[in-house]
Amino acid sequence: MAVVIDTVGQPRPRHPEKQNRPDSPLLRKPEWLRVRAPGSPGYSATRDIVRANGLTTVCEEAACPNIGECWSQSHATFMIMGEICTRACAFCNVATGKPGPLDPSEPERVAEAVRKMALKHVVVTSVDRDDLADGGAAHFAAVVRAIRAAAPMTTIEILTPDFHRKGAAPEALIESRPDVFNHNLETVPRLYLSIRPGARYYHSLRLLERVKEQDPVQFTKSGLMVGLGETKEEVMQVMDDMRSAGVDFITIGQYLQPTRKHAPIDRFWHPDEFKALEEIARAKGFLMVSASPLTRSSHHAGEDFARLQAARRAREAAA
Repeated sequence: MAVVIDTVGQPRPRHPEKQNRPDSPLLRKPEWLRVRAPGSPGYSATRDIVRANGLTTVCEEAACPNIGECWSQSHATFMIMGEICTRACAFCNVATGKPGPLDPSEPERVAEAVRKMALKHVVVTSVDRDDLADGGAAHFAAVVRAIRAAAPMTTIEILTPDFHRKGAAPEALIESRPDVFNHNLETVPRLYLSIRPGARYYHSLRLLERVKEQDPVQFTKSGLMVGLGETKEEVMQVMDDMRSAGVDFITIGQYLQPTRKHAPIDRFWHPDEFKALEEIARAKGFLMVSASPLTRSSHHAGEDFARLQAARRAREAAA
């Protein structure tokens, strides 16, 4: 006898590729990782602008713990090219699957939101679009140009995919001249196959190096998560690799497990350990370092950009 399972109307799993994985334990968060739930008037105002312009933010899609603080201060990180990612990274909460076509009106809508929010500094990121011939680089560049036209006084930071197997596609994005070009290495090379299986460590490193080769004036930035099973020595080696590629700014934060189907947390690094990592990174020559349990790529990005500019001026003066 055939058994018919009715799935009509049932919601699609956010991470269908993870559904058959065994559940992993969720560790109880220590006190230094607890944040207030969002709900301020500023938070609501930012949410309303995002909704009115039909935009997606990584703040929501990635379940960022800092959303309440950032949105209350009118800081939102826009996520372009849809809300469905073609990758299935073990740490990420962004939905995975087959994305839809690019929306040609998106660059102008993002730019209008930036203008309405009167942002001094904006961060724009995206999902991975392995389905596109250029990985979405031209669309990303169009967003940068639209923001420049609508809000010429706003500084622009981009947090990009790796454009793996997309040849010279990133060149157009580099040529759009954002103020900060950010691409996160995310973890140490040993963990790539389990944590970031669709990416290649040295390809990501090479992307950051290409930015500096093409436009030495652009600031480059990259980030790491800890708590996935890496060692301190491995983190230090990644720092050295970043500096060899000319990376100016490193961020280091604690990995937080979105669901039981995601990669488990190996351990919570103590705030004192983050302070030690910050001191090591500064000694290695980074212009800027942000290392704390709640550090994320776009957290305090505007204030950090001002410090980054000041650090470069101070280094040039000293030279």
